[in-house]
Amino acid sequence: MPDAPDTTHDPDYQRLQWLKAELTHHAHRYYVLDAPEIPDAQYDAWFQELQVLESRHPEWVTPDSPSLRVGGPPLDGFAAVRHRVPMLSIRTETDTEASGAWAFDTRVRKELELSADAPAVGYVAEPKFDGLAINLRYEQGILVQATTRGDGETGEDVTQNIRTIGQIPLRLDPRHAAVPPILEVRGEVYMRRDDFERLNERQRQRIAAGAKGEKTFVNPRNAAAGAVRQLDPKVAASRPLSFYAYGWGEVSEIDGAGPAWSSHFEALECLKGWGLPVSEWVSRCEGAQALVDYHHRLGQMRDQLPFDIDGVVYKVDRLDWQKRLGFVTREPRWAVAHKYPAQEQLTTVLDIDVQVGRTGKLTPVAKLAPVFVGGVTVTNATLHNEDEVLRKDVRIGDTVIVRRAGDVIPEVVAVVHSEPGLKPNAPQGGLFDPPQRGAVFRMPAHCPVCGSAVVRAVDEADHRCSGGLFCAAQRKQAILHFAQRRAMDIEGLGDKLVDQLVDSQVIHSLPDLYRLGLSSLAGLDRMADKSASNLLDALNRSRQTTLPRFLFALGIRHVGEATAKDLARHFGQMDAIMDADVEALLQVRDVGPVVADSIHTFFQQPHNREVVEQLRACGVHWEEGSGSATAPQPLLGKTLVLTGTLPRWSRDQAREHIEAAGGKVSGSVSKKTDYVVAGSEAGSKLDKALALGVTVIDETGLRELLSLPAD
Repeated sequence: MPDAPDTTHDPDYQRLQWLKAELTHHAHRYYVLDAPEIPDAQYDAWFQELQVLESRHPEWVTPDSPSLRVGGPPLDGFAAVRHRVPMLSIRTETDTEASGAWAFDTRVRKELELSADAPAVGYVAEPKFDGLAINLRYEQGILVQATTRGDGETGEDVTQNIRTIGQIPLRLDPRHAAVPPILEVRGEVYMRRDDFERLNERQRQRIAAGAKGEKTFVNPRNAAAGAVRQLDPKVAASRPLSFYAYGWGEVSEIDGAGPAWSSHFEALECLKGWGLPVSEWVSRCEGAQALVDYHHRLGQMRDQLPFDIDGVVYKVDRLDWQKRLGFVTREPRWAVAHKYPAQEQLTTVLDIDVQVGRTGKLTPVAKLAPVFVGGVTVTNATLHNEDEVLRKDVRIGDTVIVRRAGDVIPEVVAVVHSEPGLKPNAPQGGLFDPPQRGAVFRMPAHCPVCGSAVVRAVDEADHRCSGGLFCAAQRKQAILHFAQRRAMDIEGLGDKLVDQLVDSQVIHSLPDLYRLGLSSLAGLDRMADKSASNLLDALNRSRQTTLPRFLFALGIRHVGEATAKDLARHFGQMDAIMDADVEALLQVRDVGPVVADSIHTFFQQPHNREVVEQLRACGVHWEEGSGSATAPQPLLGKTLVLTGTLPRWSRDQAREHIEAAGGKVSGSVSKKTDYVVAGSEAGSKLDKALALGVTVIDETGLRELLSLPAD
């Protein structure tokens, strides 16, 4: 048999080894330490160079090559692998209160025969990750096999898929300590919440594009488990998986002795030193109270963690005590999983209601058979919007998974397609007994609160009620918007007062504001005579306004201050705006199809027009013009930027003059800026204008552009 070729001085081989070392180092910095040292583009370039070299010399490809992370050829199935050291389960403490930790500590002290006055037992506490348990086998420091837990005795060989996970080192770093010839590392493959959301968004886009066989995933754990068990490793490589190490299996001796570990925490630190990711939330705890504090602390953080957990795990820290405690019915006496209240449960959909929010958004809500989830009894869960209901195919009578995490509104995650008659938690008989599977859900054509038309803008997922001024569900929001400073500027009409006025049924619509008297206000909590008098004065002042302010105050969807000014400038009169069809509205500057349709729909509602007429009858008025056909537009098409303090005009006054003359006011200076209007104490905007060569003028110069007198 011929000798293997000498590659010692081969420049390609030397380059390949250098690339492998650099890519391994930077992958660890990126995936494990979250502290990258080079840009992604550089890493990608080196990775592609490695692939080219390996394609030329396939005999140089080794199991620790970073190129193996992209996945190999599809498999026919997974080979069964018998664990050399069984992957046993941990006992679950079902008592989710503090007493669960105390009970575990009491059992440990009793088994160790510790007296009442003996020092506290040292523990290691760690999150209980909601993922898939994996055993990684390293030989001579190189990852050679990865297997699932399976039944604890036998798992499945998923090596090709596990190699695609960037956090898992293909070769261990021996600089921290000598690596045993054989080392099995145990941990959890999971999916971060943000990665899960991005994956599902990508899936939704594929489904919308008509891709066959695609689906969204119920939760991160299912997504992670499904990725690990993909027969095509390239599919697994496309899924964003992560890993944490928390233990070990078979470990061989080094020079006749095992690793010099005396505690569980010390062993985890060693795994970390070899390049394996260990959770930053692992903590040493002394005694039961420290376990209680850890359980509470992580429970408070649970919804802010980047991954899902369903509890915490306590382990006796001293390894000699672990050995002494041993096992019972294949569970270690030295460890326990202390759970939190379940965040997901099965229940039945009794009905689907549609709720109208403060802004007019319609939300389908599942009425559920009561179920205890996330620490509370849940009877309602959001279905978000019509598209989500249809995508999940949720119907009355379905068995569903409902999820509640922390203070997040409960949501229906997925339908469970099971045997007929399986309806967990459904009441038996009576008025709430759900019918057979109901019809496909559709959003109503009219608002369930006020009867106004329900609209859905192009490229929007949400349906909305068009009766903003009339709809009782939107009443508070409509009043607050109407009263704000840039609208009708009714000083003193804030959130708490609006709540009182609406909740006590003093006000039912906007015109009722102008019918308020001292007697109706005096009966409200914390409303003194002076406060009531000041509010009435503010209401009286607001009767005199401008057409743009009034238009903006109506709260028409997509109509902000700038669009209101454009409408007023173009049409000149309120009646002309209300009577305009979509085609006429599209002639207004910066008004596109979505905005035009929103304005037209709003004024097509008879009750919205009635509110406008009642406000006029209450004395709300403004000066009307003849529209932009005859109004002078000296700044039409010009962009101006205001900076500093002007001597006579406020910023708002200057803006109104500019916009009335057809100009636009921008908040930043660019090459497209026509003029910068600078007052005293002008800052960086003036500096940038001078650097770009933009024309700079003062207030007098602005008045000249507007053909207004200097004084």
